[in-house]
This record gives sequence, structure tokens and C-alpha cells, in this order.
Amino acid sequence: MSAAIFVLTIILVIWQPRGLDIGWSAALGAALSLLSGCVSLSDIPKVWSMVWNASATLIGLIVLTLTLDEAGLFRWAAIRICRAAGGSASRLFVCVILFGALLAALIANDGAVLILTPVVAAVLAELALPRQAVIAFVMAAGFIADTASLPFTTSNLVNIITADFFGAAFGQYAEAMAPAAAASVAASLGVLWLRYRRWLPRRYDAARLPEASSAVADPLVFRLGLAVLAALPALCFAAGAGGIPVCAVTGSAAALLLAASRRRRVVSISRVLRQAPWQIVIFSLGMYLVVFGLRNEGLTSGLTQALEALASLGTAPAVFGTGVLAAALSSVMNNLPAVMTGALSIESAGVPEAVRTAMFYANAIGCDLGPKITPIGSLATLLWLHVLAHKGLKVTWGMYIRTGIVLTAPVLLAALAALALTLG
Repeated sequence: MSAAIFVLTIILVIWQPRGLDIGWSAALGAALSLLSGCVSLSDIPKVWSMVWNASATLIGLIVLTLTLDEAGLFRWAAIRICRAAGGSASRLFVCVILFGALLAALIANDGAVLILTPVVAAVLAELALPRQAVIAFVMAAGFIADTASLPFTTSNLVNIITADFFGAAFGQYAEAMAPAAAASVAASLGVLWLRYRRWLPRRYDAARLPEASSAVADPLVFRLGLAVLAALPALCFAAGAGGIPVCAVTGSAAALLLAASRRRRVVSISRVLRQAPWQIVIFSLGMYLVVFGLRNEGLTSGLTQALEALASLGTAPAVFGTGVLAAALSSVMNNLPAVMTGALSIESAGVPEAVRTAMFYANAIGCDLGPKITPIGSLATLLWLHVLAHKGLKVTWGMYIRTGIVLTAPVLLAALAALALTLG
């Protein structure tokens, strides 16, 4: 029964029939799980303890991101990057990828992909680049937003859930993931360059762009936002060392920027709050209750046995096996339920503690990168495709999957190899 409920819930989350967003789709699945007895009322506090910090952190980051977007920070940065590239399309391509990697690390993959894609598309339209070149840039922006979301717990909802699950502090997580994050960005830059270099023109006319300062709508929020983004990793590190939930940091940063926005009333606070993903709270609790039902009915036991077999071969096979399994699950069942499924299976596995920790990290890497193989792998990708369609840049599912497999596989293996060397 739990498997049928899970499949129905995933279909509704991806399909999103009119009037039924992702939150209510997951809530319907949770209700069916409760009514069928797959989960009990006593399971709700257990699941909530796993997801409340992740959900609150993501909402804080998205509110912060939307506020900075209204203030003009991201458009300002995009214009500055276009001018700094000096008219070289190849140099600009590399700069956009590195800028996307920085945003993914600081404001999470969801914020990066939803803000960077329309900003880059708008700026490139002003440069009058060929359509094929514009597609190359936005594909690169969408890809790097996920593949660069490894370094911090705040960089991806998957990371927060993973760190909370086995009690890793912000600094501990960042230290373990730093080599894998660097390898992922380097590999992403390489595969994206090889894939799209022929789509790029040699030169573009940077003189067509307005001055970067013209993009700044609210100077106070703009300056404060730059300071907040620069300080965010250090603040999260300090919070983790002091046992303070990371959502307290992101929530406080978002509140500070909203308070600053009231000074000149250029940034619309009401619009920012309306656009915040409040439904993610309902989605998190509902979706994970559905996954918990799979665990209660023993449907994750097969995965647990596979992980135990991998662990018996040593740390490196456990890392690669766990990461690849997590990536495959994410590509077909969405990365958020996949990370929960993997974490519950790892927790149940009878393996040495050091290997278990390595498997938790590998599970996060697989669930961060695996979603790039298919459009349904993550909600961010589905939203990204929706944004592109509104910009008149249609990317078919067939085109996406063909590209996703080629790009994702080497990046995933590079990141897992770096993790295996770090923890082995």
C-alpha cells in the first residue's frame, strides 16, 4: 500500500494539477498514509524533527534572495560580469558558471537557479547573442546551480536534512565536503565547456549594456545584502559551533533585509513574502511521512542490504555505491524523498561508524547531483524549465535527458572520488 501511495504522491507533485500545488499533493499522500495505517500519528513528531530546520532554512534563504533580487543586486552583478569579460563570449561563459557556483553555495540551489536564469537570459537578450548561445548560457546556469550546491549545509535542502540526520555541525559538514565541492565545480566547468563551446560566438558588444549602477533599485538593501552574503558562511559556522539551528541565521538575515526595505519602500515586502515558498513546510512534512511509510512496511530493507554489502568492501566502494544509488533514486523519484530514503536505509544498516558517516555524505552528493539526469529529479529543475518556457526558450525533456546524462555522470564520479580520498 505504501508503495502505491508513494507513486501517486510523486505523480501529483510532478504533474501539479490545477489547484493542487506540491504542498497539498504531499499532504494528500500523508493523509492517505495515515488513513491506511502505513504511518501513525506518533510518527509525525519523528518526521517533523528531521525536516523543520531544513524547511525553515530554505524559506529564510529564499526570502533573502527575493529581497536582494528586488533591490537589483543580481542584475547589477550580471552586468558587471558581462563588462568584466571584455567582450569575449568564452570568458563570459566561464564567469557565469563561476558566478552561479558562488550563488549556489551562498543562497542555495533553488534560489540560484530561479534568480540567475532569468537575470542571465535578460542580460544576454540585451547583448543580442544568438539564440543557441543564450540556450548554452541558461543550460549552464541551471546545471551549475545544483552541481555547486555541495559545500555548505545551507547550499541545498538535501544537505540540511543530511546534516541534521546524523548530527553534523555546519563546520564539520563544510570541512568534509570541501574537496568534493571543489571537484564538482571543476568537473562541471569542464563538461559544460566541452558540451557548449561550439555554441558560443567569439565576441559580443558590451557597450550595449547599461551601467551596472542603473540596476540598483534600493542602495541601502543592496549594500546591506552584499555584507550579509559575505558574512553568511561565517555566521552559520559560528551558529553550528554554538548549537544554534542554521535556520536562526538565515531567518535573522532575511528579517534584517526586510526591515531595511521598509526605510525607502522600494522593495515590495508584501510581494517578497507572497513569493516565499511557504508550501515547502507542508511538502516536507507530507512527503517524508509518505517515505516513512515505506520504511515502516520494510520496503527500504532491500536498499539497506545493498548498502551493507557495499560497506563490507571498504570505504571507497561504499562511497561510490551509495552515491550512484542515491543519484539513480533521485533521478526517478525526486531528490527530496530520495535523500530521506537513503538516510533511513543507512541508519538501519549494520556498518562501522566511520563508513556510515562516509555513506551519509555520499548519499547527499548523489541526491545533490543525481537530479540533473532527468527533469523530475528536483523541484528546482521543474521550476527552471517553467521559467525558460516563459522566456521563449523551450527545452524538451528528451533534449534535457540526453544532455543531463552526459554532463552529470563525470561530475558525480569526480565528486565521489574526492570524497572517498578525503574520508578513506
